Amino acid sequence: MSLAIDITTDGVLTSDTHLVQSFADLNALKQRDARTVIVGAEGAHVTDSEGNRLIDGIGGLWCVNVGHKRQEIIDAITEQLNTLDFYSTFYNFTHPTAAALAGKIAELAPGHLNTVHFGNSGSVANDTAIRILHHYYNRLGKPSKKLILSRHGAYHGSTYLAMTMTTPVYSQGWDTAPGLVHHLRLPHHWREGDGMSEAEFLDSLLEDARTRIEALGAENIACFIAEPIQGAGGLIVPPEGYHVRMAELCRQYDIKYIADEVVTAFGRLGHFFASKDVFGMQPDIITTAKGLTSGYQPLSATIISDEIHEVISEEGAIFFHGMTYSGHPAAAAAALANIALMENEKIPERVRTTGKRFENNLRGLADLELVGEVRGSHFMMGLEFVKDKEHKTPFAPTEMIGQKVAQAAQKRGLIARPLGNILILSPTLIMSEAQIDQTADILRESIADVQGKL
Repeated sequence: MSLAIDITTDGVLTSDTHLVQSFADLNALKQRDARTVIVGAEGAHVTDSEGNRLIDGIGGLWCVNVGHKRQEIIDAITEQLNTLDFYSTFYNFTHPTAAALAGKIAELAPGHLNTVHFGNSGSVANDTAIRILHHYYNRLGKPSKKLILSRHGAYHGSTYLAMTMTTPVYSQGWDTAPGLVHHLRLPHHWREGDGMSEAEFLDSLLEDARTRIEALGAENIACFIAEPIQGAGGLIVPPEGYHVRMAELCRQYDIKYIADEVVTAFGRLGHFFASKDVFGMQPDIITTAKGLTSGYQPLSATIISDEIHEVISEEGAIFFHGMTYSGHPAAAAAALANIALMENEKIPERVRTTGKRFENNLRGLADLELVGEVRGSHFMMGLEFVKDKEHKTPFAPTEMIGQKVAQAAQKRGLIARPLGNILILSPTLIMSEAQIDQTADILRESIADVQGKL
């Protein structure tokens, strides 16, 4: 049954909607007042339909890196629409804004990643990376190289292919492409280490990957895709040196390395890109979205190496891939203004200080009985709640501990994101020290509140 909606002129919802919301319990949303309606935003805060001013602790959804209501980006979008509202980048057509943005991204990207294909979401960017690599190996006369290595705990998007690459827990009750993607071990030492040191655990992860590669046959594997820090799969930071050693293993077996930087790029970890500057690894492809425009327009980028581009641009090779809105003028203008703002205000450099303050403040919550582990880096943090700290005993999913903490936090003025027994924080990158401290204080009060009611 579809329920009607009324929206008043000031944006306040007065009844249920026709909107199918993403990753939501649609049955629960049939209930009146089930939604949090955001009607305004500025800086590090949003305002809901009840007039509450809330710290945006999830940055829209990992994406509003430079904060809300930045006039520089709004003006750039408006000016672009008044100049050229839209033209496609199909065939031999292009326009100056998409070309300028591709050049700027190539300048910022590490090493030999100098060509860019635009999409409109991280899911599409990851799909594009796979399609390009399948085509690349076809052109090299290696058509059997089709399989994809991903990891348990991965999140690569929600299109059909991207969800196939995502950790299987996200696709329960939904179909994926069987046999195409093979998931390696979850690189989470705290949960999976089983008494090993971190170095020993890293060795075991590499041995697991090598065993899987040899069982599947390297001649059948196109690529390995990995987030530098796993995001929506539980905010998992791999052991130190993991990405460097996995990249070495991939090179040994002629397997391309895709770094999914949809979340970690554009300042969240203190650099425009994290793969090389933070983790010391040079990928063959980087995918990105979210912070590319700080969410002001939908845009993603698949950034490929010179070597891959050379093969797919040889004489006789037609690039049969693209979307109508690839490199949309307004989206490209938003990205250029966003990057200029980040450079002018030295936001990535600031994050190396303010992000560490945020990280350290949240790590201080580990003294609470409910908090089993605090993990992450800079403005990308997760708290896992446990029933028994000594034995790391998880709560049953039905207890919805993460959601209870998130609800308690929202009542105190902070939006946080629950994922089962985990709470995720990915705020705007422009938070002041006072806002950072306030966020930690709200979380402490909220966790203690929930803990006291168990």
